[in-house]
Amino acid sequence: MRYNFAMSTPAIITRFAPSPTGALHVGGARTALFNWLYARHHDGKFLLRIEDTDRKRSSEAALKAIMDGLSWLGLDWEGGAVSQYSRASAHAEAAQKLLAEGKAYPCYCSPEELAEMRDTAKKEGRSMRYDGRWRGRDPSKAPKNVSPAIRLKAPRDGETHIKDLVQGEVTVANKQLDDMVLLRADGTPTYMLAVVVDDHEMGVTHVIRGDDHLTNAFRQTQLYVALGWETPEFAHIPLIHGADGAKLSKRHGALGVDAYREMGFLPEALRNYLLRLGWGHGDDEIISTEQAVQWFDLDGAGKSPSRFDMDKLTNLNGHYLRASANEDLCALVLPKLSETPLSNAVRERLLKGMPTLKNRAKTLVELTENAAFYVRERPLPLNDRAKKILDADALDRLRAIHHPLAGLDAWSVEAIEDAIRRFADAQEIKLGAIAQPLRAALTGAGVSPGVFEVMEALGRGESLARIEDAFNMKNQ
Repeated sequence: MRYNFAMSTPAIITRFAPSPTGALHVGGARTALFNWLYARHHDGKFLLRIEDTDRKRSSEAALKAIMDGLSWLGLDWEGGAVSQYSRASAHAEAAQKLLAEGKAYPCYCSPEELAEMRDTAKKEGRSMRYDGRWRGRDPSKAPKNVSPAIRLKAPRDGETHIKDLVQGEVTVANKQLDDMVLLRADGTPTYMLAVVVDDHEMGVTHVIRGDDHLTNAFRQTQLYVALGWETPEFAHIPLIHGADGAKLSKRHGALGVDAYREMGFLPEALRNYLLRLGWGHGDDEIISTEQAVQWFDLDGAGKSPSRFDMDKLTNLNGHYLRASANEDLCALVLPKLSETPLSNAVRERLLKGMPTLKNRAKTLVELTENAAFYVRERPLPLNDRAKKILDADALDRLRAIHHPLAGLDAWSVEAIEDAIRRFADAQEIKLGAIAQPLRAALTGAGVSPGVFEVMEALGRGESLARIEDAFNMKNQ
């Protein structure tokens, strides 16, 4: 299948090209974000290509997880996802073109010969490089009934240069690179060939990826030159490290975007955090998506690895929770609180309580846990702390304050607070001696948002009923 994205497309085209072998890694998510932002900043296009040529490791579940992760992060792409596997014939065609032009050649090396080259390189303390033994050899001398691999006839002298938009000028001596395989003996294309052909036919102008691909860029540049195609701009971004400075791995904690979603992080918070890992705009830390699109360019990318800090991400998420609309947070929390639809009264109760709830939480999980008392049915279960608070004296005070509260003309924070303070003064007790029993009765716990705000959000009827439940309970 042919793709002609370059025929009538914007000047800037970026792509994200994950392998569907697992969930969307946070490092991959940052790469996708940078490509998305660069395209959006320049009014270009952001494309998605699935590098699924490794059929044994590729899976539909992983593909769905990657696409779900990108969608959750708000990184939309133009067109459908391009399958690299489906384009094998185009890859082979490019290799055959090079073969016909004398820029590639058949290699009949046996697995044993290649193993011998590897062993020799290991003994000599160098990386494995093919020695070019079939580069100028007469194919008529090839062994019978052996299918050859096709190798690029790479330049042996001089240097290959890359003007990287992040790393700057980077050069490698051509003698350090060997004649890479383009087509394996079974006719399947290698990663290097497939990437170059796909990027060219998709019209990709800027390849933005992790700096672990920098060595690949030299080989791919040689291949672009051999094919007579324009080489895209390269931008290789330093990898993300853990807090200890080592490359981010499973031992540092969660790696997949889906895990951060389950832990209760908001997509806008994770976007903001990943943006600041390796890119900066002055001293700005809180950067909205609109600002990011406006400001993003590759001159803001650093050359040093960034360290993933869970505490910073959590604090940033708390900021985004506090800035979120109460209605939006209710919509996110309600499905986690109940599998069945809740009444309008309960939903309204949660909405009224959200302003104080969101100020005390840093993740959606924490917010959900803190909000649970608003939607629980009476009588509320009491945790151990609440049970300890509701001793005999506390229950007597709840009975005594029930009537003054029931007689209030207005049910507002101010009126409720005034009534409770007057009660405490009349009883000659500290405010906490009545506020804490009220909190335990109203929430089933010893910790909650301010008790006056909780009572206003619950409403007069629900508040009084929960207080009655508490002082009518037996076996406290």
